[in-house]
Formats: sequence, structure tokens, C-alpha cells
Amino acid sequence: MARHIYSCPLRWSDMDAFGHVNNAVFVRYLEEARIDFMFQLAQGDGSPSFTGPSVVARHEIDYVRPLVHRHAPVTIESWVTKIGAAALTIAYEIKDPEQVYVRASTVVVPYDLEEARPRRISAEEKSFLQEYVEGAAGVAGSERAAA
Repeated sequence: MARHIYSCPLRWSDMDAFGHVNNAVFVRYLEEARIDFMFQLAQGDGSPSFTGPSVVARHEIDYVRPLVHRHAPVTIESWVTKIGAAALTIAYEIKDPEQVYVRASTVVVPYDLEEARPRRISAEEKSFLQEYVEGAAGVAGSERAAA
């Protein structure tokens, strides 16, 4: 099992009036890490996986502690907790070596724009994702976890 590691810079504009990174900005951080994981990493291996569109079906975020602006980036670790027939769940931790700021997950659904509906996750995509599976669910038993 591997985790995808993304170094995310903090921007001055990410702060809110209370002097810490605004809760809504964390969704953007998760998006940056997810895009880096699904598109750049897969294509970097020469795979055609995840070259098409996908949609977010769900976000779940636990804010563990406030993150104040600083010049050093935070690390976002991403891994897969569930692979279904037409959806996958990516988990994240936004952290630095001393502490975790956010724990989150996103349900991602590959999408066929021409058909205007979700599409199945390909065998090649499942194979790629399997390297990053951590947790209890993994590949759903008999492909019963579809979007």
C-alpha cells in the first residue's frame, strides 16, 4: 500500500478574518491533491487512466486543528479506501510532521460526458488504484458498490 504525497503551498488569501486558513479553502487543497494523484500520477506511468472527466459525489471533512498561514507548504497524503464499479473513495490527511490539521474523504465518480452519466471504472484504473488501497473496504466484494 502506498500513499500519494502532495506538497501544497499556502496562499496569503487562504486566511480568513480569524487569522487561519478558511474551512472552505481546504476543499480546494483536497482538489489539488486529488487532481495531482488521479491525473498526473496515472499519466506519468504511461497509463490512459483517469484522462476523462469525473465528478465529486461527496466530501466529508473533519477539521482537527486550525492551520495558520506560513511560508512552508503542508503535506497532503492521499490514498484509496474503496473501489466500486463506478465510484471510488479517496481519503486524505492534511498535515505537517508535527500534527494533522484535516482528515477528509471524497467520493469520486468517473463520468461520461457524451452519455451524461457515470461510467464504470476500467480494469486498468482499478489496477492502478489498488496500489493505493488502505483500510477495510478495498475493492468492493463483488463490485456491489456502484455510484
